[in-house]
Amino acid sequence: MYVLLIIFMLIAAVLMCFIVLIQNSKGGGLASSFSSSNQIMGVRKTTDFLEKATWGLAAAMVVISIASAYVLPTTSAKSDVILEQAQQEESTNPYNMPLGTNAPQAEMPAAPADSAN
Repeated sequence: MYVLLIIFMLIAAVLMCFIVLIQNSKGGGLASSFSSSNQIMGVRKTTDFLEKATWGLAAAMVVISIASAYVLPTTSAKSDVILEQAQQEESTNPYNMPLGTNAPQAEMPAAPADSAN
């Protein structure tokens, strides 16, 4: 279900890009680029269609976003590799101690005896 919603979202986003690119901010847009559309729908109906398609796709993208957040698959904490590594490091790190305790000192190797006579 989640994958299907993602596919619908991608299709809606691509269509939204095309519709926005077709529109002209001054009202020409599709009507000025394609003369055959003026004969079929008329200038006013072409801009109305583009505006309604833009709003419809925007609403569809909002609905799909909410639906995909609702059906988002959850992963169990045991399968998260990063969380496992963080928990392991927390338990084995000697410097991850409560405040007020001293960190263990590293053992220094004994200095070699000076054999200068």
